[in-house]
Amino acid sequence: MSTQVPPRPAEDERRGALRGTIDGIRRTELSTSQKLMIFVLSMSLFGLSNIILEIIPDPSIGPVDVSVSYMVFVPLTVAALFSPFWAALGAPLGEIVFTDLLMGDFSGLAEVEGFLQMFLAVFIAGSLVRNPRSRVQIAIASVVLVLVDKVLSAVVDLSKVWIGVEDAELVEGLPQSMLALETIGLGVDVIMSGVLLGAIPAMWLIPALHGKIEPLMGMRPRVPGEPIPGAAPRTPLLVGGALLLSVASFGFAFLEAFDISAGAFEPDFIDRFGSGFLLVAVAAIAVVLTVAVLLFRLSRRAAETAGS
Repeated sequence: MSTQVPPRPAEDERRGALRGTIDGIRRTELSTSQKLMIFVLSMSLFGLSNIILEIIPDPSIGPVDVSVSYMVFVPLTVAALFSPFWAALGAPLGEIVFTDLLMGDFSGLAEVEGFLQMFLAVFIAGSLVRNPRSRVQIAIASVVLVLVDKVLSAVVDLSKVWIGVEDAELVEGLPQSMLALETIGLGVDVIMSGVLLGAIPAMWLIPALHGKIEPLMGMRPRVPGEPIPGAAPRTPLLVGGALLLSVASFGFAFLEAFDISAGAFEPDFIDRFGSGFLLVAVAAIAVVLTVAVLLFRLSRRAAETAGS
């Protein structure tokens, strides 16, 4: 008497597919080489975008700077398509290495403030994009990225004035102008960085690249509803970690206010050699990307050879 094994339910089939390999190469879990490649890609692209912004002059209207702080769509695209954590780790480091250190404007330990704030911003915003084809989620994430970074920065500036380690930037005839300027500056950043160079290009770029660029990295395109590799957990642990990093960023910010500039490197190469010196940073980015791609390909070939 033969017995037939009942077929697995459809949901079990889907769950098994999510946990295994797709074609023998692409996996839902990231390998070490993939994490490193995402990190280097985020670092290089965000560094390059900041170099481009160095060329563009910063206009101002009275005491308010009407400029673009950064190109939000660059780190958000990497975070939304690949991994929020590794993209968030690489983006601020790219700014420090390629636009601060190489350009000779490195503030030492005080740079950790900006690193922690940008890390939190990209990590949280990238984790909000549960569906890379949802333009609503992408638009919200773009604005959230700017809000997290700039609100933390504004709180630091206001705290310095409140404690008394820095003088307030006041405008004659405008009461409580410090708070007013921070609020106006936040609004400008949301419009310029969060919308014009954030939501608008990201809403087109991320859906266009989804499903096309991930296979080049040996990764499975993200499916709405499945866990995101390297996403922020929706638990009180995230809130506690965010608060801890925020407090840490405040501490490093006050180092600069007290003239503690350990590790500062400020020869100002741009002022000495002109804007052409930016090509040095571009060349450095090209070298880093080339080495990362070569190492990634060697790692994939070794994995394929071992699996065959």
